[in-house]
Amino acid sequence: MSLILAKNKVNIEQLMDVKTPERTDTHTPIPHAMLVERTHEALDRAGLEVTQEEHALGRGGLRYFGGFALKGKDMESSDRQLVLGLRNSHDKSFASSVCIGNQMLVCENLCFSSDVKLARRHTLNIVRDLPLVLSSAISRVVSHWADMGKRIEAYKNTEVIRDRCADLVVDLVDAKAFPARDVYKAVQEFRNPRHDEFKGGSLWTLYNGITENLKGGDLTKLPQRTMTVQSVFDKIAGHAPVIEAVEVEEEEALVLPA
Repeated sequence: MSLILAKNKVNIEQLMDVKTPERTDTHTPIPHAMLVERTHEALDRAGLEVTQEEHALGRGGLRYFGGFALKGKDMESSDRQLVLGLRNSHDKSFASSVCIGNQMLVCENLCFSSDVKLARRHTLNIVRDLPLVLSSAISRVVSHWADMGKRIEAYKNTEVIRDRCADLVVDLVDAKAFPARDVYKAVQEFRNPRHDEFKGGSLWTLYNGITENLKGGDLTKLPQRTMTVQSVFDKIAGHAPVIEAVEVEEEEALVLPA
């Protein structure tokens, strides 16, 4: 099973060969490979096992996305697995961040519902603060797993009227969570799901139609897109999430919420 769908996958040796730009007074880029190494260390400390990992580069190595399938106590399911995503950039396009999400095993759809930015900018002390910030992000894994289970049940129990489906997808386009060019594809996926597990005309059916059509797109945008989809659908399903996105500035890096 593929963990992340990307054309430009690389192995860890290739990742280590990526040249990191020199630091400036306002920008301290961190090597992609170092971020991966520090993440492995934080996962080990948390007692989480990496069962699979994949890495992808973009823009000639300036942008990185990695996916790590995790195994831990009370976090096993027959239909989904826990995934931790990493994002990093050398071109100032976005901050380094840890994204916590799920992958549906039947279709490999990937979705995220928690995003912890390691620094609003790649500031001077990002390397110093990295271990603590990563540990704080990873400490949210168990809460995320339980919360996603509740979200799935709420979506399954929420019926979507057939004629209302297109309006909901357009709402996601307005929220910049879904590309306008794929509206018809998402509606058709709702009407005729390619996987039996998603049949039934519920919000869960539509949600998986959306993630099916986000699959294979820009991985660096996927966390924000899927979190925005959930923010819209949670209100419809009456689900109150316990996981919120956290953005950490350099001066806040040593005092993080649990």
